[in-house]
Amino acid sequence: MKYVKPQKLKVLMILFFGTGSIGIIVGLSQPSQVSLFITFMGVINICLGGFIGWIFLTQEPHLRDKRKK
Repeated sequence: MKYVKPQKLKVLMILFFGTGSIGIIVGLSQPSQVSLFITFMGVINICLGGFIGWIFLTQEPHLRDKRKK
């Protein structure tokens, strides 16, 4: 997988967790058929935030080759 800058991964992780938590809260506050779908989409966003966090934690640091200077 291509190297992604850590700051970009942190921003993506925060956005996925934030929208997921808001989706779950809004979905559970109103009882209807549409709210179940909103809650489900919030859970998917939480899972995507976890996946981005896993990439952030397991990614090897990007080291420049000193011979190319």
